[in-house]
Amino acid sequence: PLSGRTYVYQAMRITGAADPTAPLSETLKGKLPQRKIVTEAARGYSSYGNQIGLATGYVKEIYHPDYVAKRMEIGAVMAAAPRKYVVRATSDPGDVIILLGGETGRDGIGGATGSSKVHTTASIEVCGAEVQKGNAPTERKLQRMFRRPEVSLLIKKCNDFGAGGVSVAIGELADGLDIDLDKVPKKYAGLDGTEIAISESQERMACVIDPKDVDQFLAYAAEENLEAVAVAVVTESPRLVMHWRGKTIVDISRAFLNTNGAHLEAKVEVEMPSREDSPFARRDDVPDVREKWLRTLADLNVCSQKGLVEMFDSSIGAATVTMPYGGYRQMTETQTMIAKIPVSGGNTDTVTMMSYGYDPYLSKWSPYHGAVYAVADSVAKITASGGDWRKIHFTFQEYFRRMDDEKPLRWSQPFAALLGAYEAQVRLGLASIGGKDSMSGTFNDIDVPPTLVSFAVDVASAKTIISPELKKAGSKLVLVRVRRDSDDLPDWDHLKDQYTKVFGDIAAGRVLSAYAVERAGIAEAVAKMAFGNRLGVRIEHSFDSRDLFTPGWCSLVLEVRDGKVGELSCEYSELGVVEDSGCISWSNVTISLEDLENAWTGTLEKVFPSETGKGGGALDTPVFHAENVCFQPKGLAAPHVFIPVFPGTNCEYDSARAFEKAGATVTHRVFRNLSAKDILDSVEEYRKEIEKSQIVMFPGGFSAGDEPEGSAKFFATVFRNDVIREEVMKLLNERDGLMLGICNGFQALIKLGLVPFGDIRVQESSAPTLAMNVIGRHISRMVNLKVVSDKSPWLQEVKPGEVYANAASHGEGRFVAPQETIDRLFAAGQVAFQYCDPAGVPTMDEMWNPNGSYSAIEGILSADGRILGKMTHSERIGENVGINIPVQQDMHLFRSGVKYFK
Repeated sequence: PLSGRTYVYQAMRITGAADPTAPLSETLKGKLPQRKIVTEAARGYSSYGNQIGLATGYVKEIYHPDYVAKRMEIGAVMAAAPRKYVVRATSDPGDVIILLGGETGRDGIGGATGSSKVHTTASIEVCGAEVQKGNAPTERKLQRMFRRPEVSLLIKKCNDFGAGGVSVAIGELADGLDIDLDKVPKKYAGLDGTEIAISESQERMACVIDPKDVDQFLAYAAEENLEAVAVAVVTESPRLVMHWRGKTIVDISRAFLNTNGAHLEAKVEVEMPSREDSPFARRDDVPDVREKWLRTLADLNVCSQKGLVEMFDSSIGAATVTMPYGGYRQMTETQTMIAKIPVSGGNTDTVTMMSYGYDPYLSKWSPYHGAVYAVADSVAKITASGGDWRKIHFTFQEYFRRMDDEKPLRWSQPFAALLGAYEAQVRLGLASIGGKDSMSGTFNDIDVPPTLVSFAVDVASAKTIISPELKKAGSKLVLVRVRRDSDDLPDWDHLKDQYTKVFGDIAAGRVLSAYAVERAGIAEAVAKMAFGNRLGVRIEHSFDSRDLFTPGWCSLVLEVRDGKVGELSCEYSELGVVEDSGCISWSNVTISLEDLENAWTGTLEKVFPSETGKGGGALDTPVFHAENVCFQPKGLAAPHVFIPVFPGTNCEYDSARAFEKAGATVTHRVFRNLSAKDILDSVEEYRKEIEKSQIVMFPGGFSAGDEPEGSAKFFATVFRNDVIREEVMKLLNERDGLMLGICNGFQALIKLGLVPFGDIRVQESSAPTLAMNVIGRHISRMVNLKVVSDKSPWLQEVKPGEVYANAASHGEGRFVAPQETIDRLFAAGQVAFQYCDPAGVPTMDEMWNPNGSYSAIEGILSADGRILGKMTHSERIGENVGINIPVQQDMHLFRSGVKYFK
């Protein structure tokens, strides 16, 4: 999307693996253990996405034994741009191709073909060099630059560097090209011309620029601290020409490049599914419903993946409508990723929705049915979240065993799956707008399950969005079923009619929550809806026990407002009643939600832990009421805020938006360090910005995979510079200015000594610090914060004792200090916020204090209260943000800072 000059603002990640809980002894020769693969893959994606500021609001790993053949790693992103800022022009002779961003190396040579290779026992030894080495901070710089309209308007055409490297990324931009490979920036010496031409090193863009605009474009790149160099020109001759070390090593006619290759065709023999093995067939009655329910929730494809999901930043951008887990306990998983369109100021109720559909066991039985229900399930999830199915578009991603033209039966799976997907599109009247495939899922004689994943996307209003956690005792649960025909396929007319009516019922406010039923049936749906707010359910429908666990693709469970059931326009059967009972009951069976939740959370806990088990209990700590709070004596109409941006910073847009909404003016400037002159110039630029500002804010971010202290090291190093340090102390001591640091910015304030000491000094052994989260990984979730002091201009609009929810997203958020230091901070009113439970009790319980901060401290103040550092993201708030978290979120931090100067 970046090559289209659009900004990516939401993502979902879907992966496929074999059982990661299997013992090491079961690892296949030539393979890494599944546990190693799934954990390292999650670290890789989450590290990169978190650093570039990508809100990954839905993560799901699908388990099937056949994915031991080859792991599946797919996903989807959504991006947007103002139409008026995107130019799509022709490449004219004389235009210049500028290579922007990272340098070129050997990593990723053969990467595209490598992803389409069949694996063997030798792959682990010979394929490692095919993997690109990411550089997330550079990607973030590219995002910043392309988000500037004055830059976007200069770009006539653009390509990112994927498969094929320079030869493709630049080769596609014009019919005639003259490329000088010696000008391509390199990571190291020794690359030959072929390696430079085909390297797939990432974080590079090729931009077509009019000759008159080249200098301006290069200047913009310098402002964003990006390397940029002209490496090619567009020529009149329709030939692709490459030079290296004074020699022409490529000279190919465009007519040849534009050919479609050799004609290919294959014979297909379709394998038909067995009715005896159909997952739709009713099984024998369940003799022990309680045990069956617990085993169902513990199933690999049903159980909680919270420890995995929390590794991915889901809240950056302040646009995530529903957090991945909702309810006051954050234990009901959502089925969609929903985000607001990233318009300036964030003032919109227009949202985009994403969901997926796919079941490997259904597809293994019948690729045709698997594809049909993949499409239908993705539609059901959009409908259950409040979207209008009639506006959906799809994109498909397919993954199959290796094909063999000599074996027509090998083509059965993709042929049947694509027919099923096509049938679903025709019946729904909705189109797939793209897709991607791989026909390489074979390891020796093991094949991946036939895989066609349907991603559904929709545009909706936040006013109709609902979340799946049960909301209110006394409300009714109803079941909306979609009829199936004799071939176990959906009755499409009935599906469309029902989903249209459900959308109308949701829009009319009759439905409080909804869940799209999947393979594990009603039992899974009801339990997961109940976990978030610990509301029980009494199932009153006259089921027999099999109906609880029968696959229910396309069915919906709705929570309906009391008294509104009779007003529903959809066809339904009453399922039960929501109760404040802490259990689920059916017939003469009663199961506590605690037991169900323990079964649900235990399966993957050793692979993706959600807790360490080392947390503590409630704390008895004081609340401070200040007699006097420092106020600014001079009134200003609009204070000015300076936000420095360093390599790894990714929260500057959210922070600037929060201050601007509060009435301030804001400047954020990139610190440039590509040369010694850049550093000197940036120091002077920062001095001037601080001189004209009333507030300096250090925003959050990462550096090198959230390495210890992350981008805080850049902040601390630069702000210890004598010139900048002097200007900061003038701001604080002579102009009564304010400072704020959030997340990694809090780390910077602590390293500098600005909190809790109020000046820049060498850190002492007794000083607080921020350490790695006790669980040893990144944490992304909402946390409850108790206000425990009012000794600050930043806290004007909150009262001690109040509880707010803010988004946590960090790897190093554990506040650590000697006990005597902590005691002094409490006594002086310098502890601003503590992690707490919903009742406002500070605690060491990991559910509420997930990083294990000492004394549950989340934020601290300088002695006079004018400097505030806090860990969680007060800037990630807004209307229709985090709507499935039933705790107030806006502590008016930024409004208080602006109000101080008025």
